[in-house]
Amino acid sequence: MSDRIGIFGGTFDPPHIGHLILAGEAQGFLHLDRLFWLLTPDPPHKQGQSLTGWQHRKNMLDLCLVDNPNFELSRLDIDRPGPHYAVDTLNILAGQYPTSELVYIMGGDSLRDLPTWHKPREFVQACHILGVMRRPGDLINLEVLDRQIPGLSPKVSFMDAPLLGISSRQIRQRIIENRPFRYYVTNSVYNYIEEHKLYR
Repeated sequence: MSDRIGIFGGTFDPPHIGHLILAGEAQGFLHLDRLFWLLTPDPPHKQGQSLTGWQHRKNMLDLCLVDNPNFELSRLDIDRPGPHYAVDTLNILAGQYPTSELVYIMGGDSLRDLPTWHKPREFVQACHILGVMRRPGDLINLEVLDRQIPGLSPKVSFMDAPLLGISSRQIRQRIIENRPFRYYVTNSVYNYIEEHKLYR
């Protein structure tokens, strides 16, 4: 029986408890044997945005994941030159783990935007399952998406994610405004941000 690997990509600037809760939900719901947290140093869709150096983001992710042996930080996009497109990442992982099922985890907003991604049809072909974290009230028309990307809908597995109004952008803004953010992140990440005076 093949093992099942989840791929949870992002800039994680900073990683927060919402990321951990959603990853835990995905691990249980999709029966993942391992979950790769794929840190993207410089995502193509965020060109021109100011991002914290990937070394700091990697260090914070290391602190987040240390207590869960099924969560692993992937250096795949860190160690290869950009641009870092999801389809290329999946194809590399498929070559590295030829007997594994690859489960790509995304939010409902990313699923709606999927037709605008780089080579969306190849991306869908490359993964076995798309685990979509759907928030209450998300309106997603799979029939329309399936016409744009044939073969998409059989691979989509919806998860009803807890409603968490937490985002990395919100946390960064709170720090800029000197508002409390301690309980939006783990203690270790909070201490790291304070020690290195990030987002100020």
